[in-house]
Amino acid sequence: MHTVRFFVLSFLLLSFTSCDVDTTQKTGKRNWQLVWSDDFDGVVSTLPDAKKWAFDIGNSGWGNSELQYYTNKPENVALDGSGNLVITARKESFGGAAFTSARIKTQGLFAQKYGRFEARLKTPYGPGIWPAFWLLGDNINEVGWPQCGEIDIMELRGQQPNVIHGSVHGPGYSGGNAITAPHGLMNSRYDSDFHVFAIEWNEDSIDYYVDDYLYHRLKKSEVKGTWVYDHPFFIILNVAVGGNYVGFPTDQTPFPQKMIIDYVKVYQEN
Repeated sequence: MHTVRFFVLSFLLLSFTSCDVDTTQKTGKRNWQLVWSDDFDGVVSTLPDAKKWAFDIGNSGWGNSELQYYTNKPENVALDGSGNLVITARKESFGGAAFTSARIKTQGLFAQKYGRFEARLKTPYGPGIWPAFWLLGDNINEVGWPQCGEIDIMELRGQQPNVIHGSVHGPGYSGGNAITAPHGLMNSRYDSDFHVFAIEWNEDSIDYYVDDYLYHRLKKSEVKGTWVYDHPFFIILNVAVGGNYVGFPTDQTPFPQKMIIDYVKVYQEN
């Protein structure tokens, strides 16, 4: 979620090994066991399950000069009564900020080392809108960032609603020097429909998927810095407004903007 460098995007990168889009990619079947999930079933306008999710609250800028005040108000984060969680960014004055939104996390409630982490969601869009599904090392309070490690499973610059990025931040490659890869949709946008964003993570690599299509493999041996992905990480979902990665919202940014999350699931390999 921290600032990343946008490398040259070519839709040719959609193919992992060739110039043709491979719609029948085969990466080998793994035996995954579901160990944690939230389907966001519940009563409309209620907060997500407190046994699974905690909140980050405030308008500190969160290390990225973000403009919103994160709240735990149902207007910013609530179940929709149809099996979804909705995080809503609003243009409203609150607590000294010009916008409100929400950021939820499993810190202190759930963390895991290795496995498959996935979410099915529909992104918001618009200049200055920054949705993300990501992980942070649960030792962050002891070692700080980026020593704890950060794995961005999905983040999107709202002014480019057809392109997402998968990234890692660690010692020697953080902020604007993060290791990152894009994935673009040719004839659609990520706010038009639900998509499944996932990583499969083991001791030697992190694979990035969109709708079960492998678009990026990060190998430990290729990281020019310290590999810090060998301890449990917790989950974060948020929608930021403004910040170093996306810049300011404009008059063309429609509000409110919603990230709609169908589910989050975490697996371990048998």
